[in-house]
Amino acid sequence: MTTPDRTHSERGGAGIRFSDVGVTYPNGHHGLRGIDLDIAPGEMVAVVGLSGAGKSTLIRTINGLVPITSGGITVGDTRVDGLRGRALRDLRADVGMVFQGFNLAKRTTVLNNVLMGRLHHTSAWRSLLGAWRRDDVELAMQALERVEIVQKAYVGAAELSGGQQQRVAIARTLAQRPRVVLADEPVASLDPPTSHVVMRDLQRINAELGITVVVNLHFLDLARRYGTRLVGLRAGEVVYDGPGADADESVFEAIYGRSLTAEDVLDAPAVQL
Repeated sequence: MTTPDRTHSERGGAGIRFSDVGVTYPNGHHGLRGIDLDIAPGEMVAVVGLSGAGKSTLIRTINGLVPITSGGITVGDTRVDGLRGRALRDLRADVGMVFQGFNLAKRTTVLNNVLMGRLHHTSAWRSLLGAWRRDDVELAMQALERVEIVQKAYVGAAELSGGQQQRVAIARTLAQRPRVVLADEPVASLDPPTSHVVMRDLQRINAELGITVVVNLHFLDLARRYGTRLVGLRAGEVVYDGPGADADESVFEAIYGRSLTAEDVLDAPAVQL
């Protein structure tokens, strides 16, 4: 079997295009307004903004979890809006998702959790009986090696710390062999040292495997440090799109509508950016 690097690099990252995308919820609230973004294959983008700015909405439109009400989205060569059934499942196999709450099956092992990332490529009887193919097990172990937690493969998921659980969730996503990884506030419930570990995992996956990564973050210092590109949202609109290094305090004031506070950065009290 090929090495994990080659396995993923043969696929490469997928580009993402938002064309005048809007999301209006049934209650009339505008989640997104006129979003135009082009994310290049293999890019790592950090999306920042206040709670309610539209960060999670934006990420969840990419894999169809939130349907758009105007405009269009493409991932690679696939038009996302309007997908249903098998076509939507195929897209979600290509677009992995890392959630804030980990979403692990606590009553089974770490390895079995990672193997869930192979469900789209596995027959129903194999998944029900746990009769995983040898290649799938090897791929899952490689994914655990990638996030440096392979030694926990046969440990129950319930025994892990929050940071370890998030790393297992990332490994599960890697086992899909995705072309895009979406991370929705992946460090919101973690302490600062563990947050940096998880962000370095995502950064390394992007750099070494060429997978496109889009991550929502509240902490501005993390966004600048780990995102090669920063997108700032305010009230569902893009108010900044550029290199994180160029996003000084005045840019963040435009995004947040106020001056920075210690709550806006992970490594407080370093609020000067």
